[in-house]
Amino acid sequence: MIKVSESASKKIIDMMKDDGFDPVNDYVRVGVKSGGCSGLSYELKFDKEINENDKIFEDNNVKIAVEKKSFLYLVGTILEYSGGLNGKGFVFNNPNAQRTCGCGESFSL
Repeated sequence: MIKVSESASKKIIDMMKDDGFDPVNDYVRVGVKSGGCSGLSYELKFDKEINENDKIFEDNNVKIAVEKKSFLYLVGTILEYSGGLNGKGFVFNNPNAQRTCGCGESFSL
């Protein structure tokens, strides 16, 4: 399962509305791809449709779609949001990551 913090939920819902997505019916697609300074990087985007290979979760009023391949890397992850002057934006707290880069956007297992 993937969790969404309260602060991330509020930001995601606002961003979805701003981008013309419906937070009640549409999804946040979370994925992993090769690349980044640590080997794997996170992907985060909005989507109106799900695929047959997706796992679907809902937490804090956010629907999350994750392709099964990416899910193996993301089990137990908490998506958080840190705003303000020193905030990083969205942060993935991934218990599976053995090493992360300084920007927090890539990791390795």
